[in-house]
Amino acid sequence: MTSNKPPILLTLLVLALLGSSIFLNFLLFNRGKQYYLELNLTRLDPLGWNAYPLDSNPPPKTDSKVRLVFFGDSRAASWLSPDMEGYEFINRGIGSQTSIQTLQRFDQHIQPLQPDVVLIQVGVNDLKTIPLFPQRKELTIADCKTNIQKIVEQSKALGAVVILTPILPVGEIPLERKPFWSDDVNLAIEEVNTYIKSLASENVIIFDPFSILLDEKGVVKREYSKDELHLNEKGYEVLNQEFIQFLNSL
Repeated sequence: MTSNKPPILLTLLVLALLGSSIFLNFLLFNRGKQYYLELNLTRLDPLGWNAYPLDSNPPPKTDSKVRLVFFGDSRAASWLSPDMEGYEFINRGIGSQTSIQTLQRFDQHIQPLQPDVVLIQVGVNDLKTIPLFPQRKELTIADCKTNIQKIVEQSKALGAVVILTPILPVGEIPLERKPFWSDDVNLAIEEVNTYIKSLASENVIIFDPFSILLDEKGVVKREYSKDELHLNEKGYEVLNQEFIQFLNSL
């Protein structure tokens, strides 16, 4: 009597490989769909002006409170306002934006607010494109630095104090994103962060919370990570505990 085990094992192996292939293609399809939607939304509203219509601007500020505006990409947009007396917090972050988009909407979204302090968190959406356009790597990094520097200068021109935050390193890259990723992204983040820290001056202050958010490998701790690019609510709570102490020390 012959055994039927080999055919059964072979069948199970084929089914497992087929299932893995279908699952991976599903993940890649969803990632491609996300990029497609982001691309077309950008074409409809390249600078994101519609995210904050002019009539959403708050009333004139008072002398009793310091007006601090969060400005940048989704990491700025998701930053929960800390509970602090003497401060008025306004958010003008927009998800998926690059540094050039953020810079070009400065006059629309920041200047009318006349902020006392501008907190800038931007750049990761520039640098995460490097695996897609490797031939543009050096130009992408240089443009990111230049755009951040211009946002700083425009903020200072309003008489605002600038709080610059280094670009938060990414977390663990999921399977469906790995075809669009490379170690060059992390190296570029390190290079731009070195440049950001070099911009520190009398009215430009660096707020670096990495010591409380990152693990020994230099990535965001799992308990603070929403996904590979963003903090979760607990992450922002811990971040704000440090941020409140930082503001009180100024």
